[in-house]
Amino acid sequence: MIKETGYLPGHNMRELIRDNAMLLPAISRFNIAFGFGDRTVEKICADNGVDTPTFLSVCNLLSSYKYDTHHMDLPTLIQYLRRAHTSFMDVALPRIRHHLIEAINYSETNETALLLIRFFDNYVQEVKRHMEYENDVIFKYVDSLLEGKTDPEFNISMFTGNHTHMASTLNELKDIFIHHYHQRDNIRLSAVLFDIITCEQDMMSHFEVENNLFLPAVVELEEQLKLSDASASEPSPGDADKSESPLDLLSERERDIVREVARGKSNKEIADALFISVHTVATHRRNISAKLGIHSSAGLAIFAIINHLVDLSDISISNT
Repeated sequence: MIKETGYLPGHNMRELIRDNAMLLPAISRFNIAFGFGDRTVEKICADNGVDTPTFLSVCNLLSSYKYDTHHMDLPTLIQYLRRAHTSFMDVALPRIRHHLIEAINYSETNETALLLIRFFDNYVQEVKRHMEYENDVIFKYVDSLLEGKTDPEFNISMFTGNHTHMASTLNELKDIFIHHYHQRDNIRLSAVLFDIITCEQDMMSHFEVENNLFLPAVVELEEQLKLSDASASEPSPGDADKSESPLDLLSERERDIVREVARGKSNKEIADALFISVHTVATHRRNISAKLGIHSSAGLAIFAIINHLVDLSDISISNT
């Protein structure tokens, strides 16, 4: 039944754990106390001050069930993500380092061990910078949006192009041990490799929550504020001749995309030129088409000429 419907508010919390024990870290990151008894998800969320739709969206996503992206509470989700960062930085990664030192006979005379620990420490610093940026910049930006304050110099698409899952280095470290590090006494090493694999999977799941729940919710909030701002600034009848230009509908990044499309570049070429991902380019193009009602490259090229985004000499109108 669960596989057909996904997790629902009336399901017993025990059913979720029996279905997927890997939900335990997610439950703790919602700051939900264990000792569920026979209570339902809805009752437990209410008792712990957690938004039920947000909790279910995360759990359904992590279990590969259908999830809802439209009824979440962003403050609840941000608190979940902050606790996830704390879990990685204060618990999971320090524990791996401690066990790794024990497993590889770490000492100042063991040069290989020194290099491996340095490799891991550099990775931890990279993760720390990434998560501190999210905590100090991205989440604070969203907090401002929730207060109705927009930032003309920043939008969430500027972050999505460089958003990565941070797990590839852990996978590389694991492979180094498995394929290249020769050591007979591997009981402790195999245990720490299991911890690395589990942390890698947890990192990937965390990325999926950010990418598929958090970022779309922020985009939706930005769009709502844009519509609200546009409605508040609608011209009075006497100012009808001063109506907003279609160009004003586009962000600076979207204008950059239009320029590159008008020059005849493919999504891959645009991504390389603007240092963003191909997926981000495709998302921008869908947003541009929705805003302008223009779906062809040729149409965007004409729009770019009319609105002085490019010179006529730069244009390629070969694709329709």
